[in-house]
Amino acid sequence: MTIQDQQRFDRAIALFDAANAADPNQDEGQPKELLYAKRMTEMIGRYAPDASEAARLAVHAQHIKRWTVPRNSYPMSKEGYLAWRTGLYKFHAETAGELMLQAGYDQAMIDKVKMAVGKRQLKVNPDTQMMEDVTDLVFIEHYMLGFAGKHAEYTEEKWLEIVRKTWKKMSGRAHEFATGGGIKLPESLVPLILKAISEEK
Repeated sequence: MTIQDQQRFDRAIALFDAANAADPNQDEGQPKELLYAKRMTEMIGRYAPDASEAARLAVHAQHIKRWTVPRNSYPMSKEGYLAWRTGLYKFHAETAGELMLQAGYDQAMIDKVKMAVGKRQLKVNPDTQMMEDVTDLVFIEHYMLGFAGKHAEYTEEKWLEIVRKTWKKMSGRAHEFATGGGIKLPESLVPLILKAISEEK
């Protein structure tokens, strides 16, 4: 990466961070989505230090300004939830693209990042799969335990289903990273995680 390319990349990340710094929701004393972006970037640095520029931009922008599209802006049903998630993919992609344009990126790179952030061509597009891997690794390491605490009513079978669904979206490389010590697994959920993934082999 040239000096000019690095400066453009840094401008984009700064714009992403400025947008997320406005999140009124707090997590560990920081704006929630700003912390999430930092965790995503830290994870891709651990998991794939050789990742493409598009993938590194995508992981940092994955939840950009998410709080502005609350869940209750869609019907509180399974169909409403799926529509909310799909709408978020498009919203995050468009927002990232607008900020990248401000940072000086051309349309070709913007389109690459929008494809990844929009979760298009999973399992086919390398940048999209990289972002999915990093998303799932961050969820397991940082958020799965908290999610479990919010859903104490879930049965073991429900949890096995959640882990299986997460696992299926990940690449073989991410599987090896997760089970090979690359991330810190939530200790109390380790038996459940191992049971779920053993059933997938």
